[in-house]
Amino acid sequence: MSAELPAGPLAVADATFFTRGRIERILGLVIGIGCAVLGVQAFLNALTSHQEAPLWRIVLMLVTFSPLALMVVAGISGILMRVFSGLFALVFPLVLVAWPIATAGRGEFADGEPWIWYLINVATVATALAFPLTVQYIWAGGVPLLYGVVRVLQLGGGTEVIVETARQVVFAIILAVVMNLVGFILRRLAADLDHARADAVQSYAVAASADAVEQERVTVAALMHDSVLAALIAAERARSPREEDLAVAMAREALTRLANADRDAEEGPDDPVEPSFIVDGLVAAAHEHGVDLPVTSPRTDGSGPLPGRVARALVLAGAQAVVNAIEHADAAGLRAEVIVDQRRVLVRITDDGAGFDAATVGEDRLGIRGSIVARIAAVGGHARVRSSPDGTVVELRWERNR
Repeated sequence: MSAELPAGPLAVADATFFTRGRIERILGLVIGIGCAVLGVQAFLNALTSHQEAPLWRIVLMLVTFSPLALMVVAGISGILMRVFSGLFALVFPLVLVAWPIATAGRGEFADGEPWIWYLINVATVATALAFPLTVQYIWAGGVPLLYGVVRVLQLGGGTEVIVETARQVVFAIILAVVMNLVGFILRRLAADLDHARADAVQSYAVAASADAVEQERVTVAALMHDSVLAALIAAERARSPREEDLAVAMAREALTRLANADRDAEEGPDDPVEPSFIVDGLVAAAHEHGVDLPVTSPRTDGSGPLPGRVARALVLAGAQAVVNAIEHADAAGLRAEVIVDQRRVLVRITDDGAGFDAATVGEDRLGIRGSIVARIAAVGGHARVRSSPDGTVVELRWERNR
């Protein structure tokens, strides 16, 4: 009869990497665009560079800008980002190692920043897309230091050269560390958010499952009390052929409702119904027990239809109140009032019986708790039962959404 929501991995699989995947996509796009700008700047400088030998310049440009172009395209498109980013990060240190050889004997052209300077942080930030955090920081410190060594070798040393190169190296290291740290923080926040979302989804699934079980328990308990126990009581009290036929009809209805309980036959569809549906339902419920129920229903213009599920819950709970009055108060002074307006629906069942003490009602008695209070609460309404030696009043209230 019940259908439980999955509370395990299947329920949260889609939420596990939701934010992390989008952060990775954003990082790839931003890094791809940034590297494209720096790459164009380095490429234009390389075209007019004379610091390296002409043949070496062609070789180094091919080796450097080919994987860089692939990395930019991969970052913007989101395809094979890790592969091409890792490829460029591995190739660029080799270019730095070859730089002293490519520039050997060309000291007169060594003035100005070499084009490889513009790609140092491109190589360090590429590791943020390809390598673990430890490797990222190794590259963040190692690549600028390697550049400093090869630049000093190119310029031939000297205090001024070393100081200026050291300044550039420190700047490049700081920038690389900051960029990698930003990527790490964004990934950590995304991971925490994904875990929180997954926990929330799983908690909701567990709560929904528990609520479904509770709703089923209330429904079955109310059904047992409304139909089965009422039919048994009617059969036990039957003294005439008419009463026996009524008990048989009630038993047949109880068996039908039990057989169709898994189809939610009790609640039915939620198609809108007119307020008269409640009045007709209460009158019919009383008539099934051989009682004529007078119902007062003031007409209020503009009240509009009611959700079918709510109207049925009010009818079933009101019918149970009518049955209680018939069984325990012999229907003394039994009457009903139905008020439907633009704000609310109020159903009031009143009898003039001897009343009862609510504190003495056993936990296993479901006529009020299950068939009235729980049923109205299930549709977002409220039920109130007041009893005294002068009689009992059952009020069922449901507020319209504003």
